[in-house]
Amino acid sequence: MIKLATQDKPFFSEDLKTCLRQVRQMGFDGFEADGALLLNQYDELKAAVKDTGVPVTSVCGGYRGWIGDFVDYRRKTAIEDIKIILERAGEIGAAGIVVPAAWGMFSLRLPPMVPPRPADEDRKVLIDSLSKLRQVCEKSGTNVFLEPLNRYEDHMLNTLDAAGEVIEKGGLYHVKIMADFFHMNIEEPDIKKSICKWKDFIGHVHIADSHRYQPGDGHTDFVYGFEGLREIGFQGTMAFECRVLGNAPEENYRQSVEYIRRCMEKAGL
Repeated sequence: MIKLATQDKPFFSEDLKTCLRQVRQMGFDGFEADGALLLNQYDELKAAVKDTGVPVTSVCGGYRGWIGDFVDYRRKTAIEDIKIILERAGEIGAAGIVVPAAWGMFSLRLPPMVPPRPADEDRKVLIDSLSKLRQVCEKSGTNVFLEPLNRYEDHMLNTLDAAGEVIEKGGLYHVKIMADFFHMNIEEPDIKKSICKWKDFIGHVHIADSHRYQPGDGHTDFVYGFEGLREIGFQGTMAFECRVLGNAPEENYRQSVEYIRRCMEKAGL
């Protein structure tokens, strides 16, 4: 059964137990935690999950550096932080952590347009970083969800093809593809076809509309993309990763959850 989860929002309480109760009241099945919570507030988070019964379904970010960082000590720091997060994610039943190659580090579409490292070296670095996470994934029963970002946010991985090729090249079967509807809206010629092409690799989904705000406020055809998820038999989690527009953001967000559930029903999920 597919679960709907949300990341934290400004209108959720800073108290983790209250936050998780709000997540449930909003209509979600679970919570996608920031990795910093598992690094810095793990005992509190673990207690909140136990007391509320609201699961942490996945983790996103929250570590220092990037797995594709140009600076090697920052890359190694990211790997070590991610290892701790994965261990703790496994302990509380989360499926894994969302990890891009990097975010905001370099774009081929913005000046100076020539990166300090060639593309073949980028791939070697990514495979090396991801390989170092294999053992902790196997031990904890978790996955790394490798996320392609759009061309303006990263230069290494922009499409499902790029992420899938890294996984195949490195034999990284503890790594799955994280398919984000916002980034796919920019980079994939056909979202449904791309999802179906990588049916054996997609392990997690992020949801945001075409303008990065709550689903239902933009022009993304979620039903069409969800049909692809139905065809591949996707049974993971779809997590909302978006900002919220409007003068009543909490109510707007609640309506967005209802909208997405209607889209899921139309697509046969």
